[in-house]
Amino acid sequence: MSARFHAEATSIPGLWLLHRQPLVDERGCFERLFCADELRQWGHPGAVAQANHSLTRRKGTIRGIHFQHPPHAEVKVVSCLRGRVFDVIVDLRRGPGFLKWYGGELCAHDHQSLLIPPGCAHGFQALDNDCEMLYFHSCPFVPDAEDGVRADDPRLAIAWPLPIGERSIRDASHPLLAANFAGFAP
Repeated sequence: MSARFHAEATSIPGLWLLHRQPLVDERGCFERLFCADELRQWGHPGAVAQANHSLTRRKGTIRGIHFQHPPHAEVKVVSCLRGRVFDVIVDLRRGPGFLKWYGGELCAHDHQSLLIPPGCAHGFQALDNDCEMLYFHSCPFVPDAEDGVRADDPRLAIAWPLPIGERSIRDASHPLLAANFAGFAP
């Protein structure tokens, strides 16, 4: 069987833009969103502990930027199922990518996903109304390990394409990154 994914390296080590290869015929298409055997070559451990779906009603809304502290740091594969989003990953690991961010558009018909390594935070801004996202997580959600960084943190200076719209109280309340934050061990 031929490969159902091709991967493109990004500016953040271990963060891959996955190009899914749909099978298309006169009926429509069939597309694989996750394959443990194929994704291992790009750093996915293979297991899916949890799958989540989100619906974001209003354009401009930001969800995130979330992560789990080690040892519960997770690998995520995220895909947009409806609408368009500006997806952002922030590298919180010590090393050459520390505090760099990657931003790119994911949309329902682009056949792309992001494979996000552990130690990176993830969030997105809805570019359309009624955006739906699908997430595959390698580790279960652990409430005591969950945390986030603020979407408007000046230390990150994320160039959101739209003015920041709605955010959850929790997301808007995350503290700014401390000046002495040196990152997580890789």
